[in-house]
Amino acid sequence: MVALLRIGTSSGYRSRHDRGRDRADSPPCGPSTVLALAVLAVVGIRLVEAARSSVTAHRRSMVVVRGLQGRHFAAAVPVLVITITLAFLLWQVPVLSFGWWSAIGGIGNPAVGLTDQDLGIFDVLIPAFFLGLLVVALPLLVAREEWTFRRRAEVRGPAGNLGRAVAFGLAHAVIGIPIGAALALSVGGIYLTACYLRGWTETRTQAGALLESTRAHLAYNLTALALIAMALALGL
Repeated sequence: MVALLRIGTSSGYRSRHDRGRDRADSPPCGPSTVLALAVLAVVGIRLVEAARSSVTAHRRSMVVVRGLQGRHFAAAVPVLVITITLAFLLWQVPVLSFGWWSAIGGIGNPAVGLTDQDLGIFDVLIPAFFLGLLVVALPLLVAREEWTFRRRAEVRGPAGNLGRAVAFGLAHAVIGIPIGAALALSVGGIYLTACYLRGWTETRTQAGALLESTRAHLAYNLTALALIAMALALGL
């Protein structure tokens, strides 16, 4: 899940002007810069591997992509609005605004490649490169997440599915986004569970249910990435 990737430092959203001022006050190439660059190197390698795997399994990826419909994108918008609103509210609680990536100078999620460090032209090149890799890798990445978190939702019951949705959200805290944002992503987990169950009702097969929730997940992430790309282009 890549929603909320653009926002999420310990103090909430920060403009490019604010980040530039912070950079001016920070020592060049300090320990946090080195650590952030090391994280970005690891994330970049993982994204390249994921994109290559998605291309290799292009037939499987295209089954997901070709089934995308307008309703998948239309449904993603209100879910994103609710998720972002909830994340903003949760960030007001100090402990929930913590994320290890922002603690070392990153912004949002390391998968987008944004930092508070002054990397020169790489401030633009790294996010652009990472976003491009994400677009290629997304069909396979979301399929893996759906297999992990939504499979067998038809037999778990409401309490089990709610717990799995929360686990889905909190799993994103492990990769660096603030805890409050991770909790907010549980909204997306609930929505995708509903998509899975709708697919189960229509097809009565686990494969059909997973395909429906995977398409919904892909549309959700692509919508989020489009918003991030526009924010980057506008310098927000």
